[in-house]
Amino acid sequence: MSSKRTGLGRLIPSWRTVVGSFLLFVLVLAGAFIAGYMLVDIPKANAGAVAQSNVYLYADGSQLARDGEVNRETVPLSQVAKSAQYATLAAEDRRFYHESAVSPKAMVRAAWNSATGKGKQSGSTITQQYVKNYYLTQQQTAVRKVREFFIAIKLDREKTKDEILEGYLNTSYYGRRAYGIQAASQAYFGKDADELTVAEGAYLATLLNAPSEYDVVAHPENKAKAVARWNYVLDGMVKEGWLSESARQSTVFPKPDPVRAATGMSGQRGYLVEAVNDYLADNHIIDEETLRTGGYRITTTIEKSKESAFVSAAEKQLMDKLNSKAHKADKYVRAGGASIDPKTGRVVAMYGGIDYTKQYVNNATRHDYQVGSTFKPFIFASAVQNRSQTQNGRTITPYTVYSGTNKREVIGADGPTGYRPANEDDVSYGPITVTRAMDKSVNSVYAQMAQDVGPAKVKATAIALGLPSDTPSLTTNPSMALGTATASPLDMASAYATLANHGRYIPYTLVAKVTKDGTEVHLPSRPAQQAISREAADTTTSILRSVVNGGTATAAQAAGRPSAGKTGTMEEDKAAWFAGYTPNLATVVAVMGQDSVTGKQKSLYGTTGLPRVNGGGYPTQIWAAYTKGALKGTKDQSFELFLEKGASAPPVTLAPRTSAPATTQPPVTSAPPTTQAPTTTAPTTEAPTTEAPTPTTEAPTDGVTDGPIDFGTPEVGTEP
Repeated sequence: MSSKRTGLGRLIPSWRTVVGSFLLFVLVLAGAFIAGYMLVDIPKANAGAVAQSNVYLYADGSQLARDGEVNRETVPLSQVAKSAQYATLAAEDRRFYHESAVSPKAMVRAAWNSATGKGKQSGSTITQQYVKNYYLTQQQTAVRKVREFFIAIKLDREKTKDEILEGYLNTSYYGRRAYGIQAASQAYFGKDADELTVAEGAYLATLLNAPSEYDVVAHPENKAKAVARWNYVLDGMVKEGWLSESARQSTVFPKPDPVRAATGMSGQRGYLVEAVNDYLADNHIIDEETLRTGGYRITTTIEKSKESAFVSAAEKQLMDKLNSKAHKADKYVRAGGASIDPKTGRVVAMYGGIDYTKQYVNNATRHDYQVGSTFKPFIFASAVQNRSQTQNGRTITPYTVYSGTNKREVIGADGPTGYRPANEDDVSYGPITVTRAMDKSVNSVYAQMAQDVGPAKVKATAIALGLPSDTPSLTTNPSMALGTATASPLDMASAYATLANHGRYIPYTLVAKVTKDGTEVHLPSRPAQQAISREAADTTTSILRSVVNGGTATAAQAAGRPSAGKTGTMEEDKAAWFAGYTPNLATVVAVMGQDSVTGKQKSLYGTTGLPRVNGGGYPTQIWAAYTKGALKGTKDQSFELFLEKGASAPPVTLAPRTSAPATTQPPVTSAPPTTQAPTTTAPTTEAPTTEAPTPTTEAPTDGVTDGPIDFGTPEVGTEP
């Protein structure tokens, strides 16, 4: 006899119904789980998660600049302090290494902590949070949560716990525009993530809970809450055995750095970053497109103290004196320069202009202005290198005498060339030594010398010293003596650094080290090579010492160091140069005129109220002030020079004059030299000297005592 359920009993489901419904629910849930697991794939990383900035550092490792919109620098887990890793786990997921990707316990614990005032927490594990940061978005939707759930489970099967923790630390937001623990470590404590202390690591872990609220510098009113959360993190580290009780008791709440404005590209930073990027691309280290993906940590060769000295020198010696309202030419003034360590080829400082955000063309690397007479030393160096002779068979030395007559026609092996170069201000010098002609930058002498050496040989020497082979307007005719070639201050600094390094050329570099995600990027080798013989380089230095001691660059003496260099002025004073060096620092400074609207080159006449601007003025003054500041605190170094045979002969005492020399050549009183083939090895017959012989300034005698005047003609005794 069957029993029937009556009344309320009919409303209560039977145990069979309950069990059946439960089993059905489990089957549906299992089916949904299987379907979800099969249908949800691990997607590609979202663009924001992989976006990084490139970080540029000074030579000492301090930050120079960051580029890119996202302030993030991905680092491997090994470059995060262990205590900072543990602090993160204590704050966010203490059972991370022991639980699965999705933890019901974590959800319950988060709800309890939120309810008891220990800070708002999500119920997500670190794996889930990483999935949200790296693969999904921050939108709080049911669909996103479901996807997060399944991706986390799959990810936990495909990646190790260390890999997931590393990804989480690199994608989390810490406030102050800092994404990832490396950027956060720099933003709050000015150090790399592997240098974080226990207290600092715990503070960064605290920020994960509420980045904006717990920044005690930006929001001092919330310090009590931040300290409470910080203590919670430390207590968790002790509880999990990651921190001893004694260490916990001695840990003091850290003092974060003040909030710094975004580095940006203002000042010199933009110029330096641009120059570094160009160097990386030009030397096939990292192409432009790859560099734009970000994540590179680039240690430059720029030394912060020298960079500051360069900026200070340019500003105090020239830029602060400009007043475009009082002097029209002042609005056209641009300045640029570069400085190289001759022994290493490292670019230690660079001045690109007043501010990259105001004048974005880098005046240190542009090569559209003629270099003027700073090219003349290359002609003399080539003469010594090639054992060149004058037209009447005299070996060219610092004391060879040429005619310095203004607009004197250059004579070639086949006779007059038709080229008549003018000296500055149309001054005629008459018979003058090579050294004194360098002092006074006499065009007629060096145009003839270029012809005597052979313009093609001069060009080869200039390139060997460091000028790029594609230097614009690097001609092969005597006009090269006037500096018609256009080169950048950086290129010229490279060439002069070779002279300072006794003729040994080392390709310059702006980069000391590059890493990406902790892996070092290979940099090409820069083998040194003897570009010209030591005697050629050192003898050139000897006459450039004279330019500083008594020539057009006496303002360089203000550096207070043994110095050598050459001034240069472009036609119509559109640019003025000084290229100089001490034994341990080669620097080139250029002042240029340019219309900022049209981009046309403009004359510097009238700048700061002066009628002329030449290389011996502002460029040399900037050079001297910079060199003095850059070498402050270092010992003086003397030039150790091995000179060309005959280079140390007594100087000829000849004074400038404005009329043409006599038509009769003075008698020869010294024997002609022997002819030798060019050599690339340092001489052994000449003792080193630490001072260059300098011509005296006494009035000339009636005769020349060390050799014939070379008027550029094979005929002896007459001037054409």
